[in-house]
Amino acid sequence: MMVKYLSMTEQSVYQITFLRHGESVGNAEDRFQGHADFPLTEKGRAQARALADRWQAEGLTFDQCIASPLLRACQTAQIVSEVLKIPLALDPDWMEINNGRIAGLTRDEAALVLPPPDFMTPYTRFGQTGESRWEVYLRAGRAIQHILDHPVGRYLVTAHGGVLNMAMYAILGIPVQSDFSGPRFMFHNTTFATFSYEPEHHNWQLINFDNSHGWKED
Repeated sequence: MMVKYLSMTEQSVYQITFLRHGESVGNAEDRFQGHADFPLTEKGRAQARALADRWQAEGLTFDQCIASPLLRACQTAQIVSEVLKIPLALDPDWMEINNGRIAGLTRDEAALVLPPPDFMTPYTRFGQTGESRWEVYLRAGRAIQHILDHPVGRYLVTAHGGVLNMAMYAILGIPVQSDFSGPRFMFHNTTFATFSYEPEHHNWQLINFDNSHGWKED
């Protein structure tokens, strides 16, 4: 699907693209990442470069890239920003969910260290000492606020699946729900979603949700 991006003369609205990072070492090893700081794999670098080359061929650019400072997101953003020649800024509000004591562990390791609770409310902390979904929802809303404090333009956000899901909840007005119920937006590696936002009427529109690369979510 060819996506229509706004020209400079049409930019009376914000255009924000939310991008999940490329494959990381933590993805490849099937680990709970959270704030554990894994770099991209070679495949992840290739994914980021392929997407950047695609956008360059389409003539797409952004006024600024905003990224999580965690390596897997930051390295993805650096690759894309270098190809498209756009400025890059880091915002810790776009970091992944802090999953506490299970950060960096495999599923088997996590089950030994801290078996999952039988039921999770929106206020239950991940990994006992991490964040709750409610806290991540509020953080994602604050990160969107930071973008909208900037002038109208095109922005690329490079982040993580968990926090991007909460950003989608905030934009679409979906309440945080218990025990992982509710919709889930499948941000595979280098999946991206593009929205426009018209401040005058508080009008969000989803332009596209692109999983076309078909990268496996690990």
